[in-house]
Amino acid sequence: MAAPARVERQQTCISEMMERLGIEPGGGVVPRLSLSYTTAFHRCELCPSKQACRDWLSRMPASVAFAPRFCPNADIFFELQVNQPGSSGSDR
Repeated sequence: MAAPARVERQQTCISEMMERLGIEPGGGVVPRLSLSYTTAFHRCELCPSKQACRDWLSRMPASVAFAPRFCPNADIFFELQVNQPGSSGSDR
């Protein structure tokens, strides 16, 4: 019975959320950002708000400025938006 829980745990909305936030998925290969991407993925896998996330994504426009408050990755997504390769914040 552990297999169904594992399948559910792996179904995430992280790619769609990152796309809506304008975060480049390939930024995870940048050494200084890879831990943030990995942490976000694992938090998303374990998130208890998967249905709320799906509902939020279905109501929101194609581009949003911030992740929802209930998202355990809101802080990481904000950091990635600011520090992703090619953003003006990454020149520091």
